[in-house]
Amino acid sequence: MAINPPSILIVDDDPKIRELTSQYLIDQGLNVHTASGGKEMDIFIASHQVNLIILDLMMPEETGLAICQRLRGSGNSTPIIILTAKGDEIDRIVGLEMGADDYVSKPFNPRELLARINAVLRRNELKQSQNSTPENLAFGPFLFSSDTRSLTKNGVPISITSGEFELLKVFIDHPRQPLSRDQIMQLAKGRELDVFDRSIDVQISRLRKILEEDPTSPKFLQTMWGFGYIFVPDGDVPH
Repeated sequence: MAINPPSILIVDDDPKIRELTSQYLIDQGLNVHTASGGKEMDIFIASHQVNLIILDLMMPEETGLAICQRLRGSGNSTPIIILTAKGDEIDRIVGLEMGADDYVSKPFNPRELLARINAVLRRNELKQSQNSTPENLAFGPFLFSSDTRSLTKNGVPISITSGEFELLKVFIDHPRQPLSRDQIMQLAKGRELDVFDRSIDVQISRLRKILEEDPTSPKFLQTMWGFGYIFVPDGDVPH
């Protein structure tokens, strides 16, 4: 068991699901607490650190979607996994649009839920590393500015879309770090990126046309074959 295991809060109006799920996760070494709805959740998170919330979609007093929207609206960025008995694709999409990090349909295999929890926690750690990134970064002839949301080449402003900017920021926040398409999508928070097609590849192709002397042989946005992409500020071959 980890010395400081992640703290998980299960918010579900079904006491049986709360009990069975919490016991399984406790047995796997996690620090688990439960709440029967939004009110109990609010009381708990007001005085406790929570690393991830497992949130039931269908609850009588306040739905999981409403809770998720309320948390995100208040600036609470705690990772959220939504549970639902519905298998409707629309519910999944709406949940993600409200700010949820992942979605698991009931009935679910506890091992799958654990795998999703671990994946979301890893992605959240990756996001936190952005906090140490400089607001401005020079690479090659380019200067990227997070403050002014601009990109210049040899001092000349370059036209860049919002989606291209967000995607480039993901790479600049994680230099020399191989990123899979799924990680890129999560870190870019889905803005201007369609999670159901390969538009990440299209956006990267566009960025390469902006950044690379020869887009067919990129120096900065390099391909990690069989995995994803890597940003190399000095244009060297990654080791």
